[in-house]
Amino acid sequence: MTRSLLPFIALALCAGCASQRLAGADLDRVRRPAFISRIEDGAGPRSFVFREDSAYGDKLKKLEPVEADRRLTVKLQQAVTRFEISERLRVNTLTQLPREAPWTYTVDPARVASVLESFLVEEVPANAPDYDLVTPLGADTIVEFVVQEYGMRSKKGHAGAFLRGYGRMFTLDGRSEVWRHPFEVDQVESGAEHLDPFKVGKNPDLFRQALTTLLDQVALEFVKDLTPKDRRGGPTVAAPPGPAAPDAVTPTFVEPPKPSDPELPPGELPDPDP
Repeated sequence: MTRSLLPFIALALCAGCASQRLAGADLDRVRRPAFISRIEDGAGPRSFVFREDSAYGDKLKKLEPVEADRRLTVKLQQAVTRFEISERLRVNTLTQLPREAPWTYTVDPARVASVLESFLVEEVPANAPDYDLVTPLGADTIVEFVVQEYGMRSKKGHAGAFLRGYGRMFTLDGRSEVWRHPFEVDQVESGAEHLDPFKVGKNPDLFRQALTTLLDQVALEFVKDLTPKDRRGGPTVAAPPGPAAPDAVTPTFVEPPKPSDPELPPGELPDPDP
């Protein structure tokens, strides 16, 4: 399936999952929320750089675009783990919410992860969890963030990272959904600085930095949505000391020596332009 078909598929999938604004009255009824962040199976990382953009043909030479995308995907996997992605979105949203009810009474995320068997594991469970397992922890509401697709794409020689998914809030008693926010952020469409795929091939951390920017952008959108103006609210308390959100752990990467042989080494992309 090509990237060009994805917008039409996404439109069809989201026909019944449009945005739903969180009303202040609904948030006032929440007593003890639990946050869950996960990544769907097959979400990524995915590369649509070389198959979808012929601008790199001369650079690839004998390397097939499909194989070039496969090699780039391997590099993207080295840049950041699924656990880091889901945790950054959760932590960066939760720590920026106002220090008032119900956010000051959030269920301990370590206990939530423990009952869902996803605590400190690299591969976040892809399938939707059994939300009823969180009820004994005292939760009455679930705030869930789901990443459906992420990776890199390119258009007319301009590449960048992309991220797609949704956030939602629903009650555990009756599964009544009170908030939904689909998101799709794309550095190519937004005109962000070109993310050279050949440089990413040599230094995958460049992709981690780009994806971090997108995750933080989505987190800010979530915070705005989860802070409706039309509510009674609760008493403000002091924010805990420390940074707003920890950055993802930077993976160790050793620059490989340039091959003396003109043939590309197995699994590598061409060197970036000087």
